[in-house]
Amino acid sequence: MNLLLFSNSTNYGEPYLAWALNQIEYFCEKNQINAKSNILFVPFAGVNIAGKAYPASYDAYEARVKAVFEKLGFTHLSSVHTYSNKAEAVAKADCIVVGGGNTFHLVAELHAFKLMDVIREKVKKGVPYIGWSAGSNVACPTLCTTNDMPIVQPESFKALNLIPFQINPHYLDPQPEIDKMIKHGGETRQDRLNEYLAVNQKMKVVGLREATSLWVKGDKMQLKGGKKMIVFEYNKEAIEIEPGTDVSFLLK
Repeated sequence: MNLLLFSNSTNYGEPYLAWALNQIEYFCEKNQINAKSNILFVPFAGVNIAGKAYPASYDAYEARVKAVFEKLGFTHLSSVHTYSNKAEAVAKADCIVVGGGNTFHLVAELHAFKLMDVIREKVKKGVPYIGWSAGSNVACPTLCTTNDMPIVQPESFKALNLIPFQINPHYLDPQPEIDKMIKHGGETRQDRLNEYLAVNQKMKVVGLREATSLWVKGDKMQLKGGKKMIVFEYNKEAIEIEPGTDVSFLLK
């Protein structure tokens, strides 16, 4: 498989996907994606894009992502929602791109259109996959470590299962001083992930901080970006991993 999984699309104060552009361009070139390649975008997580509410948001999301890819010279990007035969569109794709937004809605639509197995089989055969935020979360076995509100009820929480561990995108560290200042008494992100691990004790969870990504090529995986990632396991001390590190052990 060839996967590029981003924690987030946009850093605060930057243009859309700006921080990820170099990685997207390099990843595509490495996988022989060019101006003539059919890039299929999956917009189903985008329920409120550019002031457009679902389903009009899909058109707005396609336009936003298409503009970015065109700047890189990839001129044949289209959204799966525009096809009457969505499974056929997946079958003809040279690269699959899944955008962020609400993971519950993304998973619900993928199940509703019977695309989970179709996309999984395509990517397992080597077709490059790029995802950010919800698009990275859905590469996991389930959506259970998303940060999103369950605005819809999917047929199942099962996701693409391209990787054998869970990702928590946009991972935030506890900030005791700030929490104390604003009198926040709720759970931290780490608390919530420990709850998940308490009932899924054999699973690993990667806290993927913003401006980082995971590159998967076959049985190899590397952490890219400027921040460490954190790995959680049940009843074990969390470990932090430096950018540039080979993290292929998580694929086993």
